[in-house]
Amino acid sequence: MDVNGVGWIAAIIVGGLAGWLAEMVMKSNTGILTNIILGIVGAIVLNAILQALNIGVFGVGWVAYLITGFIGACLLIWVGRLVRR
Repeated sequence: MDVNGVGWIAAIIVGGLAGWLAEMVMKSNTGILTNIILGIVGAIVLNAILQALNIGVFGVGWVAYLITGFIGACLLIWVGRLVRR
């Protein structure tokens, strides 16, 4: 079984990288486990949003997963900040 065209191990690695990049850009202070979760969940959430809006996704493969995960993780961090205020 794969996630967005990448295997589970690659999803964890690329999700962690996407979450870490989002952490750096959004200047949040999260740990590695949170980065992995943010990257993976961010990619899933953004893919669902794009499909619901009938907008094409970024493609299949690890680069597309990284881009989607990064943008999705940034959105999750932003929403989390809104909720905490």
